[in-house]
Amino acid sequence: MGMVSNWIKDHSQEMAEDLSRINESELFKKNIAGFGMREKVIENLKELRSALFHSLYEKEVLRSEYISAHLSEHLNRAAIGINELIREVLVGKCMMDKTGCDRCSERAEEITVRFMQRMPEIRRKLSKDIEAAYLGDPAARFVDEILLSYPSIEAVSIYRIAHELFMMEVPVIPRVMTEYAHQLTGIDIHPGATIGEHFFIDHGTGVVIGETCVIGNNVKLYQGVTLGAKSFELDENGNPVKGIKRHPNIEDNCIIYSGATILGGDTTVGHDSVIGGNVWLVRSVPPYSNVYNSTPDPEIR
Repeated sequence: MGMVSNWIKDHSQEMAEDLSRINESELFKKNIAGFGMREKVIENLKELRSALFHSLYEKEVLRSEYISAHLSEHLNRAAIGINELIREVLVGKCMMDKTGCDRCSERAEEITVRFMQRMPEIRRKLSKDIEAAYLGDPAARFVDEILLSYPSIEAVSIYRIAHELFMMEVPVIPRVMTEYAHQLTGIDIHPGATIGEHFFIDHGTGVVIGETCVIGNNVKLYQGVTLGAKSFELDENGNPVKGIKRHPNIEDNCIIYSGATILGGDTTVGHDSVIGGNVWLVRSVPPYSNVYNSTPDPEIR
């Protein structure tokens, strides 16, 4: 302990001051989230998902006559928690922008009510996603195993919650949610992406779906698919321009096989198309296209 004690005595305070100066630099002044934001967002997600799928996230068997009351408890806690989180980031953004807004609490309550009213629609869409997984995977014998073990349902359920908040222009929180899903599942879906109904990612690991991607109904992706940006438009200072269309459009009834990479905001995969494994695609293809690499010719000895 002598060496540690000497370090604390001689260097700890100096290092603390250095770290404080770094945190006060111009870049880090753009922080708008308060202490413990990530943990609070994750905790709130658990309440929301318990309300959406009580049979999946509850630890105890509930008698049927008590389920409604129990769901109400989750919804109440979620509403209180999400309202506080939204208020916190809105206040932080106003302070960063120096707008002097005095409506942050009121706006947070308005957004919270709108968001909570969307919960039945989120649940309806997730039911379609679960159906897509069950019908789209011959290995799925029971709906329970999809709910309990498929990473795509984990990632997509969090995405669908986060997307609603993103569309309501809530900063920070939606991205924390989807990056938490990324950490859990290896599936990276930006909350700004627009994804239609009956969506399924088979296996899932390594899938990337960018912010401005638009995906239609009844689309199936396999592992390792990237729906990304071809390049970034830069401003006069050489920084990436935010919010422009950078990611592709995937129309209805498409299948994209493992390892395919589709890039660019002006790239559209027409409806009812099949994109083969490991295809690199940077231009649009018409509906009913089948896009494959040249057939490999392995030599077996």
